[in-house]
Amino acid sequence: DKTVSLRKDLSEMHEWITQAEEEYLQRDFEYKTPDELQKAVEELKRAKEEAIQKEVKVKLITDSVNNFIAKAPPAAHEALKKELDVLITSYQRLCSRLNGKCKTLEEVWACWRELLSYLDAENKWLNEIELKLKATENIQGGAEEISESLDSLERLMRHPEDNRNQIRELAQTLTDGGILDELINEKLENFSLRKRKVELFACLRQKSLEQSIQSAQETDKTLRLIQESLAVIDKQLTAYIADRADAAQLPQEAQ
Repeated sequence: DKTVSLRKDLSEMHEWITQAEEEYLQRDFEYKTPDELQKAVEELKRAKEEAIQKEVKVKLITDSVNNFIAKAPPAAHEALKKELDVLITSYQRLCSRLNGKCKTLEEVWACWRELLSYLDAENKWLNEIELKLKATENIQGGAEEISESLDSLERLMRHPEDNRNQIRELAQTLTDGGILDELINEKLENFSLRKRKVELFACLRQKSLEQSIQSAQETDKTLRLIQESLAVIDKQLTAYIADRADAAQLPQEAQ
């Protein structure tokens, strides 16, 4: 009987739609690790593709039902037409919901990857500061050289807040949805601790360099005064020698 065959096809499609809804749309998902999140994205992509492929079968069922209705007695029309309408509505709703959830999870995954990239950039900046601090541990030289090192460190410390603002916003977006919240909080806490530690050392090094500059400037001033004094003495002694003065007749310091 054609009616029985059509109803069987309609029933099988309804069952597949119900199963897909239960598996991908009605379960509560918790994403605690990046692997779980990535797996969920891939599963939804496959489900979306499978739903798209089912469009051919839905079209075949639709054509078969419409062809049957065109030839069958009116008494058989209403029930079959109603079942077909329900199937088409359910199928279109499933595709729409799968597309929506897949898009959302893809955006969440992109958000996570973006958060990692900003954290990586900030950690590279902290690496640069640590290298600079190591280079200025036992710096030698005069006030000018030490001043250049201090300026270089201070320029490095004047790092824009843009990346850190992005990190806060992305992390808030993800954790508000309960996605990777424990992992994200751990990463942010580790970064904040490292940042505070590096900035503290940098602040102490800045003060140390400032003191070194002051000491070097005082040393330079003392050396300059000594050189000026020696120049005066040298000039006096040169004059004495030119006058063929007897050392015994000169002041004791000149002797």
